[in-house]
Amino acid sequence: MGLATSRRGFVLGAGALALAPGASAVAETADEAIRLGVATYSLRSFRRDLAIRIIQQLKVSYVNVKEFHLPYNDTPEQLAEGRKRFAEAGLKIVAGGVITLQKDDDDDIRHYFEYAKNCGLPIMAIAPTVRTMPRIERFVKQYDIKVAIHNHGPKDPHFPTPESALRVVKDMDPRCGLCIDVGHTIPNPGVDVVESIRAAGARLLDMHIKDIPSASREDEAVPVGEGVAPVAAIFRQLTAMRYAGAVSLEYEGQADNPMPGMIASFAYMRGVLAGMKGQSA
Repeated sequence: MGLATSRRGFVLGAGALALAPGASAVAETADEAIRLGVATYSLRSFRRDLAIRIIQQLKVSYVNVKEFHLPYNDTPEQLAEGRKRFAEAGLKIVAGGVITLQKDDDDDIRHYFEYAKNCGLPIMAIAPTVRTMPRIERFVKQYDIKVAIHNHGPKDPHFPTPESALRVVKDMDPRCGLCIDVGHTIPNPGVDVVESIRAAGARLLDMHIKDIPSASREDEAVPVGEGVAPVAAIFRQLTAMRYAGAVSLEYEGQADNPMPGMIASFAYMRGVLAGMKGQSA
């Protein structure tokens, strides 16, 4: 199926959500400690208006928008209209990306910062190189838009781990930081995702959460809570460090019908948060 489709998947998923006991009430109360959101890459098979409707069904207010839903080559007027569509639906754009910034060229990097400005992105989740980061930092200062390096696991030649990104940004402008991807962090040998979060501290600007069956099966997506991601420990660490960013679900499975996996992921994460809230009461 193409980008315009899977209305059937949307209907089935919405029905499943409607049948989840107390789904709305849980969504209104359990997300207070952690701002749960959706990375719209999860909905890459759906056009923007349908993707927005799906996110509304998930009872989520925060979105990390991928280029599928605010295209790079749209005019400023078209991007403003797209941004308006999210706002009118009650969705707050907290970040955008992942945006590849690997060309060490002012015009190329400026193009994407202009794009971010027109989209109203407070944070760009980026895939740069060590070489391009000093140039990117100059644009961060000029545009006052934060950038967060997204780690992509052992196959990433530039930033496989959060630590590899932290080493590059640690002495840069504080608006240069990390977007830790949980599913891509776990497969790195000897890397503890919770410790990576702790070490990032104030440099942690954004997060993508996904789950995988095991450290050796990075390319296989499962709903959050069904794999090896230490979700409760992650949320406890984020709460302890007063993390103010979003934790956006980036569900990569079943591109044409992601709703069942997304519903299960949010149900699990909200259950963890509700349990944490009960323990602290």
